[in-house]
Amino acid sequence: MTDTKGPVLIDLEDDGPAPSPSEVAPVPETQSELPPQGQAMATVAALATRQPSQLARWFWRLLLALLSTVVSIAAWNYVTALIASSPMLGWAVTGLLGLFLLVCMLIIIKEVAAFSRLSRIDALHRAADSALADDDLQAARSVNTQLLALYQCRDDTRWGRTRLMERQDEVFDASGLLALAETELLVPLDIAAQREVEAAARQVATVTALVPMALADVATALTANLRMIRRIAEIYGGRSGTLGSWRLTRAVMSHLVATGAVAVGDDMLEPILGGSILGKLSRRFGEGVVNGSLTARVGVAAIEVCRPLPFSAAKRPSVSGIIRQALGGLFSSGKS
Repeated sequence: MTDTKGPVLIDLEDDGPAPSPSEVAPVPETQSELPPQGQAMATVAALATRQPSQLARWFWRLLLALLSTVVSIAAWNYVTALIASSPMLGWAVTGLLGLFLLVCMLIIIKEVAAFSRLSRIDALHRAADSALADDDLQAARSVNTQLLALYQCRDDTRWGRTRLMERQDEVFDASGLLALAETELLVPLDIAAQREVEAAARQVATVTALVPMALADVATALTANLRMIRRIAEIYGGRSGTLGSWRLTRAVMSHLVATGAVAVGDDMLEPILGGSILGKLSRRFGEGVVNGSLTARVGVAAIEVCRPLPFSAAKRPSVSGIIRQALGGLFSSGKS
């Protein structure tokens, strides 16, 4: 009989010496161990910059045309039949439809005016770039005149407009004249726009860090960035409607994606705490910090796009400075 109390020996094939620990492949990191990637802002950028195919565009155009035709014919038949059966009620419904169409026309006019304002600011920005590149004093004076006309109905720019009109005849070079306009008119607007960016970054970071619900961070990042870009456009005089805001958002996000700016790392966050910050934070809090930082980067790009003059005399907003100002309280909480 076999002795069951003794040790059991299993013969193994001799495959050579066992590998040393330094030669063993590293254990792959799990998803929870990966550093924060700013997934919410990456999703927002992908949604904003996604280009529909030509087939999809034609599908939606034809569907909209078909639905408009069907609704128009159904409304016409309904109103004519109602007038025939009950004239008073029929004409009342006709009046309501007329008011509805009038409101739709006003909305269309508002959207067209919004696109016109955005195009006006874009043209003014290009003209200022050209005047600075060519050192053209006459072109710079023309830019100043258009800038004064752009802000003539703004009470918050009255003091700056008065100062600019008093001093513009004393400057005889294009760069000095545009620097004067930038200092007198746009610096207060830059401060207001930077506050909007700080508020949006703080909101996105807080919701991402504290709300564990799925897609809540994506929804918050999308709405906060849309509202931030719209407010920045309004601050600089380019009040945009719904379609104009979406077009402006696509332009800003496309610029960030094209330049590879929708990414974050220790190099952008290091000035706030020093060292490798992402390794010091919990994953949820780290995601909030990353999403807030990317929101600040989107805000700086929106300022550059919406500003009627390029940055020359005034200091360009710093992403790290905005992050430090917006997320200072969150960082102190994370360190403690």
